[in-house]
Formats: sequence, C-alpha cells, structure tokens
Amino acid sequence: MMNYLKYYQTRAFLSRSFAFSSTKHPKPLSKILPFHHFHTNSILQTKTHLYASFFCTLIHLYLTCGRLSKATDTFYDMIRTHHIVPTLPLWNRLIYQFNATGLVSQVWDLYSEMLSCGVLPNVFTHNILVHAWCKMGHLSLALDLIRNVDIDVDTVTYNTAIWGFCQQGLANQGFGFLSIMVKKDTFFDSFTCNILVKGFCRIGSVKYGEWVMDNLVNGGICKDAVGFNTLIDGHCKVGEISYAFELMERMRNQGVFPDIVTYNTLINGCSKRGDFDRAKSLIDEILGFRKKKDCAFRKIDDMNDDDGTTNLEPNLVTYTTLISAYSKQHGLSEALSLYEEMISDGFLPDVVTYSSIINGLCKHGMLTEAKALLREMDKMGVNPNHVVYAILVDSLFKAGSAWESFIYQSQMIVCGVSFDLVACTTLIDGLFKAGKSDEAEAMFCSLAKLNCIPNNITYTAMIDGYCKLGDMDGAESLLREMERKQVVPNVITYSSIINGYTKKGMLDVAVRIMKKMLDQNIMPNAYIYATLIDGHFKAGKQDAAVDLYNEMKLNGLEENSFIVDVFVNNLKRGRKMEEAEGLCKYMMSKGLLLDRVNYTSLMDGFFKTGRESAAFTMAEKMAETGIKFDVVAYNVLINGLLRLGKYDAESVYSGIRELGLAPDRATYNTMINAYCKQGKLENAIKLWNEMKGHSVMPNSITCNILVGGLSKAGETERAINVLNEMLLWGIRPNVTIHRALLNACSKCERADTILQMHKRLVGMGLKVNREVYNSLITVLCGLGMTKRATLVLNNMTKEGISADTVTYNALIHGHFKSSHIEKALATYTQMLNEGVSPGIRTYNLLLGGLLAAGLMSKAHEILIKMKESGLDPDASLYNTLISGHGKIGNKKEAIKFYCEMVTKGLVPKTSTYNVLIEGFAKVGKMDQARELLNEMQVRRVPPNSSTYDILICGWCNLSKQPELDRISKKTYRTEARTLFAEMNEKGFVPCENTLACISSTFARPGMVVDAKNMLKDMYKRKQS
Repeated sequence: MMNYLKYYQTRAFLSRSFAFSSTKHPKPLSKILPFHHFHTNSILQTKTHLYASFFCTLIHLYLTCGRLSKATDTFYDMIRTHHIVPTLPLWNRLIYQFNATGLVSQVWDLYSEMLSCGVLPNVFTHNILVHAWCKMGHLSLALDLIRNVDIDVDTVTYNTAIWGFCQQGLANQGFGFLSIMVKKDTFFDSFTCNILVKGFCRIGSVKYGEWVMDNLVNGGICKDAVGFNTLIDGHCKVGEISYAFELMERMRNQGVFPDIVTYNTLINGCSKRGDFDRAKSLIDEILGFRKKKDCAFRKIDDMNDDDGTTNLEPNLVTYTTLISAYSKQHGLSEALSLYEEMISDGFLPDVVTYSSIINGLCKHGMLTEAKALLREMDKMGVNPNHVVYAILVDSLFKAGSAWESFIYQSQMIVCGVSFDLVACTTLIDGLFKAGKSDEAEAMFCSLAKLNCIPNNITYTAMIDGYCKLGDMDGAESLLREMERKQVVPNVITYSSIINGYTKKGMLDVAVRIMKKMLDQNIMPNAYIYATLIDGHFKAGKQDAAVDLYNEMKLNGLEENSFIVDVFVNNLKRGRKMEEAEGLCKYMMSKGLLLDRVNYTSLMDGFFKTGRESAAFTMAEKMAETGIKFDVVAYNVLINGLLRLGKYDAESVYSGIRELGLAPDRATYNTMINAYCKQGKLENAIKLWNEMKGHSVMPNSITCNILVGGLSKAGETERAINVLNEMLLWGIRPNVTIHRALLNACSKCERADTILQMHKRLVGMGLKVNREVYNSLITVLCGLGMTKRATLVLNNMTKEGISADTVTYNALIHGHFKSSHIEKALATYTQMLNEGVSPGIRTYNLLLGGLLAAGLMSKAHEILIKMKESGLDPDASLYNTLISGHGKIGNKKEAIKFYCEMVTKGLVPKTSTYNVLIEGFAKVGKMDQARELLNEMQVRRVPPNSSTYDILICGWCNLSKQPELDRISKKTYRTEARTLFAEMNEKGFVPCENTLACISSTFARPGMVVDAKNMLKDMYKRKQS
C-alpha cells in the first residue's frame, strides 16, 4: 500500500511539472526524474543511441533559444534523413519539450512519428499528449484517448483532462471525471481538488468550488495553501473581500499557514476594489513579520517555524501588484511613489513592474512618458516583452496613432520579441480599427505559424471587426468555427454580433442571437439590452423597445449610464429635450450619477434644438460635478458653436488647445467639415496637413469630407489628388466619395464625363457593388438620362448584381423627370414582377409624379395598393399628397390628408403649409390661412419667405375688394402691414409679386410704380 501511495505521490509531483505549463515553463525532465529513469538496463549504449542523444540535445538547445522552426527541421532530419530512432525516454523528453515550449500543435506529429517508428508509448507519453490537446482546446480528442480501454491512464491523465475542461470554462464537466476516476479505481489527490476549485472560481462559482474542496477533504484529500489561495483569489474576484480575509483566518485555524501568495492575492483583491489602505496594511503586516524575525536581508518567500509562525518577506510580486492596481485606479502618482520605495528596499523592477507603470501611463493618456519609460528599460538592461509592446501598440491604436503602432510592431520583429496570442489579438483589433481589414485577416491566418491558438478573445476581436464592417456572414462563420473548435463564446462575442445585426437593421436576427445566448446560459448584460433598445428606437418600434427595457428589469439588471444614454438619444431624435432632461433628473433622484457621455448627449441635443443656453448649462454642470471635458465633449461643443454660426472657426479651434486637449481625428474632421461648408478650402487643406504632421491618421470620414468639399466647389482634380494621397494610407474610394465626385461631374450635364469619373474611381480600387451602381444610376436619372441609366442597369445585372428598391426608385424618378409617365409605371410593374418590394420612397415618387401630371384616379389606385401592402404613409408621403392635391386646387382632399397627418402626430413641413395657406388665400379665406400660420408656430414649423409672400398678398388682395366696408379694409391692411414688418425683422426678402401687391395697396394713386421701385432699392441695400 505504501508503494502504491508513493507511486501516486510521484505522479502528482509530475502533474505539477507540466499540467500548468501554459502559465509556467516546467523544469527539464532530467531535473524532475533521476537519470536512470531514461536509461533502463534493457537499452544498450550503442552508437545509434549516442547519435539519438546528440540530436535530442541539439533539438532541446534550439527550443531553449526560441529557434522553433530549426528544432522542427532537426527532428525530421534525424528521423527521415538519418533514420535514427530514439528510445522511449528520449521520445518522451522530445514530446515534453515541444509541448512545454509552446509547439503544442506538433506534439501529435511527434507522437505519430514515434508510433510509425515502432516505439510504443507509455502513460507518461499519453499524459503529455492529453495536455497538448487540452491546451489546444481539442477536448474531444483527449476524451477519446482516455476512453480507449487499451491505453494506460493514471491520476495525472485525469487531472490534465479536468484542467483542460476547466480552462475552457467547463468546470461542471470536469467535475464529472471524479465519478469516472472512482469507477476506474483511480485515486484523486490535492491537485485534482485544486484544479477543480480553480475551475469553478474561474467561472465565478466560488461557493461551489469551496463545496468541492470541503467534500474532497472529507474524503481524505489534504488541504493545502494552494487550494486556500485559489479560493481567496476567487472570492476577491467576485468582490467578497471580507470573506477572503475570513478564509485566511480559517487557514491558520486548520494548520495551513498563509504564505506570500496568500498576502499577494489579498493585496491584489483590495487594490482592485480601490481599498488601498487595507492593501498597504497587509504590506505593513508582512514587513512586521520580517522585522520580528530579523530577516531584513533574507530573500525568502515563506518558511514555517517550529512554533507555527510564518516568516514572510515582500517580494517583487507584492510591490508590482500594488503598483499595477494604483496605475489602473487612477493613482499614478502613488504607483510611482511605491516604485521608488521598492527600489529603496533593494528590489530592482523587472519587466512586469515596468509593464504595470507603462500601462498606467497609457491609461492616463501619457503616451510620451510611456515611450520614454520604454527607452529607460533598455538602459536598465530590462528587455521589453510582448506584454509591454502589446500595451503600447493597443494604446497607440486607440489614440489614432496607427503609424506609431506599426513602428513598434516592426521593433518587436527586429528585437526578436515573440508574438504571443495577446500581442496578435491586439494587432488584429487595432488593424480593424485602422481600417486595414485585409491585414487583420492575414494576422489571424498566421496564428498557426506562430504556434498561437486563438481563444475566445481573439475570435471576438475578429468577429467585432467583421461586424463593424457589416460582414455578418464572416462573423457568423467565425462563430460556427468557435463552436467546432469548442471555443466558448462569451458575452462580448455575442454583444458584437448583436450590435452588428442591429446596425444593419436586422433586429429580429439580433433578438434571436440574444435568445441563443440564454440557451447557452450566457446572460445578456445591460450593454446588450441598450444596443437592442437603441436599435428598436431608431427603427421607430417604440413599444418593442420599451418591452425590452421591461424584460431587462425583470432579469434583475438595473439602469446604468448606457441605458440612460439610449433613452436620451431617442428623445433627442424626437427633439423632446425637455423630456430628456426630466428623465435624467429622475434617474439622478434614484441615485444614478450621470457620466460624461450622458452630459455630452444632453449638450448635443440642446445645441441641435437651438437651445444654446441649456447646452452651456450642461457644460457648467459637468464642471460642477468634477467631470472634465474630454475631446469628444469638446467636439460636440465645437459642432454646436459652429452650427449656430455665431462663432469664428479659428477661435473655436484654439479653445481646445487652451483646455490642454489634443485634437483627435473627430476634431479635425469637424473643423475640416466646417471650413468646407464655409467655402474656406485653403484652411481645410491646412488642417489636413496639420493633422498628418501631428501623427493623427486621416480616415475614410476625413477623406469623404475633404473630397466632398472640393467636389462641391468644382475642384475635382484637387479632390482626386487628395484621394491619391489617401491611397498611400490604404484608404480606397468608397461609395460616399463616388457619389460626391459623380455629383460634381453632373454639373456639366454630360453622361460621358460622369461615366469616365466612375471608371477612374474603379481603377483606384473602388469596390463595385449594388450601392455604387445605384449611385451612378441615381445621378444619371437625376439628369433625366434614363437611357444611359438603363444601360448601366444591364451591365449591373450581367455582373450578377440584382436591382433593389433604390435602383428602381432612381429609374422611376428619372422617367417622371423626363415626363415619361408610362415608363415610370412600367418600371413600377417590373419592380413588382421581379419580387422587389416597393418602399415608402417608391410610393412617394409615384404619387408625386402622378399628382403633378393630374392623374388623380391612378394616384388613388397606387395609394390603395400601398396601404394593402401594409405600409403606412409617413410625413414625407403626406407632404407629397397634400402638396399634390393642393397645387391642382383639390383643397378638400388636401385638408383631409392634412388632418389625417397631424392626428398621427406627424408634422408637415413649411412648403406643405405654404400650399395649404395659398389654397385658402386664393379664395379669400384669410382667417383659415391665419389659423394655419398659428398652427405652424404651435408645431414649431418655421415660416419662410414664401409663407409671408402668400399671406401678405392674400391680405392685400382681400383689402381691394370693392364691396368691403372701411373698417374691414383697414383691418386687412393692418394684417398685411404687420406681416410685412415681421418678415422684415426676420431678414426675409419679399418677392417681386409681394412688392407689387404692397405698392398697389398702400401707395397713393399714380405713385404705385415709384413705391415699388423704392421698396426694391431698399431691399437691395439691405442685402448688400
């Protein structure tokens, strides 16, 4: 029995050597096992064996030096060229070293070669193979091997398999192995217990992990510090710090003494919660032990005395843990102070310490200081690792400095820093953000060559990139790949997919994905609900959005700043800023603190609704609550001030420097856009050059704005020059640029020029798709060139791109513009025959064209078909119906549609009101016309110059009726005079007809022409 226990103790020791090699490289086998373990008496020391030992040693050296491909080549050279077959111990050593070095994908290749050479594996070989498969996430292969009755397995095998399941977040399935072990008469040990405890803590089931440990201990497993430390770490991670301290006391009571890992874990837990006083007190406690035992110069982690006390010494991890926490919790000065204290205590910073401080500097936006510290590392002889580079690359990508990110990526290659999964994932994410999707895909495909196995974070970065590009097929394909490879998606993975479908308007699919999450026991968070609620609000599905909010509340999720922002944005779109402000006040009364995003949204909404003073109030409240302006908030302020037109662009831009903020890409885009709108193209170009000089990479939006501005001004060649420059940064022409340049070319009203520009842009890398063809067809149809547009449509269909609603809408518009009514209706019929569903825009064009042509019965027929298809008229369609009937004098129908429109809560536009007012003015019903003007004011629809022209002429004409009494005539003229004064105050210039009416109404006999000329001169002087 004692021999049996010793056997399992040896196996348990071996499991510690390699079962966790993903976090710590194991010792070489020669240090774990006695040398005679590899060279039994049955092996003769022949020359072949000597050569095999030589090759294996050489391979080991290559692996140690990181020359992995050379190690692989040498192995195959030994087997296939020289036909040297190592003994089983040497095979085990090779397989072990390949696995430990990270070449896990080649472990199976070595195993297969071993079998083909006729060397039979033992349990140790199988344990390494199971471990490699578990590291790769190939749990099914590991299971198949264990279930094979012809294969010997032991406790280490099962421990490794349990570890593999726990690594994938499948602790419950790992726990199921215990029953198999019992059936197979295989003992569990403390490692089995600790692996399971860590697995349950990893998925947040800390209490269950504790239950597992208690039950296994009751079954005879010994408790140790590792198990307790794992539980303490688990409780710290779920925020149960007090209970973690209770566990440390329980350790002492049960004779298991806390070690430095225990203290470091608690320090880490307290620090992450922001409880730095408690963390510091733990360090003081450690230092107290050191002073008590007079161990100031002994660098030991822990040592138990005979009296049961523990000598503790703070190590580098202790200091680095606290430094890292300070850096993350906005206590950078404290982190730097502790850094100096650590050095004074005789601890020299290592790469982890430096990476923590660099991370803190980057989090605080101090990228210059972070780069300086990187240079200091080199001077101190500390080589930056992949973590340091990953932090810098990620921060530079997020700051919009993609150029510098690529420089550090190159530096990693030059310095021989290996690209681990974290660095690769960072680069994939950054490349997508920089608009370099092809390079991101290439990096993902190269992971296998780098011996990196993508995890759920890597897949999530790829899926998020595809979703932001709108490539949902690519995202879904990767999700299926994750399922095949048993990589469990997390809430962020699903969040990206839901966000992608929501942005494409595919809300039903997005909701279905959320239900899929629930089926997999992954609970949606408030951010996912916020995304879906926002999507439904934007789609006009208010009730469905509210239902989702109520569902969120039923699931126990509380409102947060994301949810508040969604509701504020919805109210902002409806210009209901009073309600938005009221909602925020209500949320604050419930204890929710508004963040910078909420205040910025409110400020933006107030600016957009013309409430300048309320917007400034929001800015003041931000300052009062200690929320500093960031560059996004200042961008909103810039936009608001420039929209008002009361502030000079140069002075607004200089304000950002005064606040100590560095302009970001959005700032530059806003300012370039402002200059383009003002026609100050030289200033826009100057900012474009400044932007590049400050290492802020222009993006497609910058290109769209500048090319659009130059195109609008007719400077197409200059726009092409900008486009050529953008090509150097990998930014190709897009549909927005295509549309802007085609519109610029359309001014010459020549189809050849338009088609030539289209061809030129395609040559520059424009991806031709339906949207691009639609832009070309729309521009041609806008000029009435329907024959050329039809030829383009034919080319489009030949390339396998089918026409959609937008295509047919453009053609219908073109035919109506050319007065080809029959062709427009034929296009509508073709659209239906092709199975393309008409939209509101289609019916708007049809009804507008038919009403303008006086085809009332056909228009009525089309309207009925629209309603039968389930579409309700929107504001635009009602405006078309009212205007169409009003212009042909069908006042009764126009008023009917107007009443229907306002009953539905839709607001007519100014031109619609003008048609209705004109209809009443023509028949002398000025009271009804006045009433409509009052309704405009109630609904906040601003009257324009035409409104006043119609009303003034109406009152003037009414006052000229011969049968009027003197009082009525005077009243009508007073109305005209009041409106004329109001028009003048608002800066509107009356038309020729209005001036004639005023002159003929108010001038003395014989002085009408002089009065009219005098009024014209007056308005000319005013305009100048």
